[in-house]
Amino acid sequence: MNGLTGMEKFSHLEDKIYLTIEFAKKLREENEKLEKELVDLRREKLGFDAERMRLEEKIESLLTERDAIQLKVEAMLEAMTILDTEVAAAVGRVQ
Repeated sequence: MNGLTGMEKFSHLEDKIYLTIEFAKKLREENEKLEKELVDLRREKLGFDAERMRLEEKIESLLTERDAIQLKVEAMLEAMTILDTEVAAAVGRVQ
């Protein structure tokens, strides 16, 4: 048989209840902290998504510009080749 009196049992139960209340408070505080952190991370993610989209658009623009420059360079090289052939023909050295 347990040697605890009714008052001791009640006191022990009261201690457990207070410990449970403190634990619940800690959990609630931790949950609030995590929720705030989640909001901050979501906001940060939105910023990263916007930056990613901006960079993707910039890359697309640069690739388009590169392709246009490549076409111009190829056209200039072709014109130089034609001109070189015409110059060689004019001086009598047809290739």
